[in-house]
Amino acid sequence: MQNFCPGNAGVRMQKGRWRAGLVLMLACWLLLLRGDACGQIYLPPSPPADPADYGKVILDQYSLPTPGAVVFDHWLHRSKFTCRLCHVDIGFAMTARATGIRARTNRQGFHCGACHDGKRVIGGKTVFAACSDAPIGRECARCHSAGKKGAREYEYRKFTARFPKAIYGIDWEAAENSGAIKPIDSLEGVVPKGEPMQAREDFAVQPKYSWVHPIQFSHQKHLAWNGCEVCHPDIFPTTKKGAVRYSMFQNVEGRFCGACHGKVAFPLNNCQRCHPAGPAWAP
Repeated sequence: MQNFCPGNAGVRMQKGRWRAGLVLMLACWLLLLRGDACGQIYLPPSPPADPADYGKVILDQYSLPTPGAVVFDHWLHRSKFTCRLCHVDIGFAMTARATGIRARTNRQGFHCGACHDGKRVIGGKTVFAACSDAPIGRECARCHSAGKKGAREYEYRKFTARFPKAIYGIDWEAAENSGAIKPIDSLEGVVPKGEPMQAREDFAVQPKYSWVHPIQFSHQKHLAWNGCEVCHPDIFPTTKKGAVRYSMFQNVEGRFCGACHGKVAFPLNNCQRCHPAGPAWAP
């Protein structure tokens, strides 16, 4: 017969309950962490509070302490040029530090120097020369403006005051449709003006999950700014519908749609621009 000791049994029972509680607590903690991680991955980070800073690029690869870092504003240049012209014909990479811009290449007519040569006239105004052979002076601060107040010629709110506004920043599509902006898609001496490309039909993207609203994709809207070459084949390897599988997780990571949306094009937070039946904004 096995001896029975109520005291020992109580201790064993308490230990069992403690272990079960510990396991349950750890499981809940892991689920919370997993949920928090998923939330951080799925929800795109909020864009800058000031739309003037959205798409701002700081070029800080320079060898001398002066004239300092270059501040490039996408809002100013996209009001004048298509994305395709700069990122395909002129050759600006869409990833940081991948283009190899130098003062030397600008002076030779490449990169920024394709327009900023002191000779080209755009919108009835001669574009100032970038990285001229003149000594470093005030003119340099128009581009090398990081940390310098009053150095830039154009100020966001004044320049964009007449542009239609969206839930965040400028509604660039409406600005183009209304004629407020007329982006240039070719440059004499860089690329000849060709026949307009024919857009493929628009289509709906059916999400994998039933609780995600369908996506309406417009080839026409993207063609006007990107042509075909910005998206294919580097971002979307094939033009065959349904052949490329991607998710919101990958978009938030800066892949596929996120290569532009969340960086320069309207933020991924603006849900209804892609999901018409979805919420207006994801905080």
